[in-house]
Amino acid sequence: MPRVRRVRGEAFLALALLNIFVLITGFVALDVIEARPLPAVPNPVTHADGVAAVAPAAPTPADPDRIADVLDDPMSASGLGDGLSGYVIDGATGQTLFERDADAPVTPASTTKIATAVTVLDAVGPDHVLRTEAYFDPAQNRVVLRGEGDVTLTATADSAAYPQVATLEELAEDTASALADPGPDTVSVGYDDSYFTGPDTAPGWKPNYVTEGSTATIHALMIDSGRVDPDVSTRSPNPPLAAAEAFADQLEKAGLTVDGTPTEEEAAGDPVAAVDSMPMHALVEHMMLASDNNMAESLGRIAALELGEEPDASGAATATHRTMDSLGIDGVSLSDNSGLSTENRITPRALVELVTTAAEQPRLNATITGLPTAHSTGTLAGRYSEYSSSSAAAGMVRGKTGTLNGVSTLAGTIHDQEGNVFVFALMANSPGASGPQLDTLAAALSQCGCS
Repeated sequence: MPRVRRVRGEAFLALALLNIFVLITGFVALDVIEARPLPAVPNPVTHADGVAAVAPAAPTPADPDRIADVLDDPMSASGLGDGLSGYVIDGATGQTLFERDADAPVTPASTTKIATAVTVLDAVGPDHVLRTEAYFDPAQNRVVLRGEGDVTLTATADSAAYPQVATLEELAEDTASALADPGPDTVSVGYDDSYFTGPDTAPGWKPNYVTEGSTATIHALMIDSGRVDPDVSTRSPNPPLAAAEAFADQLEKAGLTVDGTPTEEEAAGDPVAAVDSMPMHALVEHMMLASDNNMAESLGRIAALELGEEPDASGAATATHRTMDSLGIDGVSLSDNSGLSTENRITPRALVELVTTAAEQPRLNATITGLPTAHSTGTLAGRYSEYSSSSAAAGMVRGKTGTLNGVSTLAGTIHDQEGNVFVFALMANSPGASGPQLDTLAAALSQCGCS
């Protein structure tokens, strides 16, 4: 599992620089699709009036027959057989360049998060924040911690992180200040995890997902995506209680005496202090880059609340399906929003349409800027290395990964040697399917020269 602080520090900085590059070069659809690792100097540089100083040469359109020829041998050698499907289009023109069972609904694994990203950005917008609040009950001298879905909430600030996430340290200090003079010196602590409803796992989840550290149980109140420590994958058996215990520690450090252990309580009245998450576009980028399953489940429920659905697994799936319908995208059927569910089905064509839609609509662009980069960031950082047969595609492939037993998927964008940009989805539902098998196909496209 990715380490949270590493993602927050190095990867958020990479994404921030990428966003700056995209803005400088002009925030239009093709600019977003063509986002690549940041060069030393962004090129082309724009004048004040927005006209590019250097007009890049237009690539020669790729030939679908040559694309098919280039993919034929590595597909045959992949060992994936009939379990392999895919769809590739020209990122500039939308022309279909390759399709193999493009409309077959298959298990998508974590490429599901592309649909989740589009859904929550469409529902609440890129600037929306998630708030964590502290309430005070003067009759009981009790401070109640209430979460609203920010799984990036952490105990103390990480100076290497960009952007900075909300912390219990800040919330405790603000709470202590709000209760000072003539407030109590001693308080008890409660916690309210009622913002989300329903079971704390989703349909189609295997029992070992939590124990192996792939995810925590689903809650509106947790810290570090439910990890017992930010740098390990092990999850707390009770994430809301763990968050409340960490909050109690911070209240003590802020000068209050905490009596007893935290108990589950309902927050009432008005909050005395609150901290906000980073904006939604950054939360989406974090989810995509780290493939954070708890972030995905939280964002699905945030979208459900915005669309008037119940904030549980069913409501989040319904909100996603409603958004797909409104965008005219067929072929998405979900039981969860992280992609852990074995019941999810998405077609390769739908994934490609989601990527192109996210590129065309500015409010959805974080879906694209959050895509990991081959041998550089996120869940693709360890792939396409110099020791792999796909090393030539390092930096040329940007894609969301997906992995379950017998499932490997990859969807995003590819640059080829002639300047073409391909939007693609490769999906393997086959025993033993693995990411490197799909990487060889993406690498073949990046080296194509298929005009």
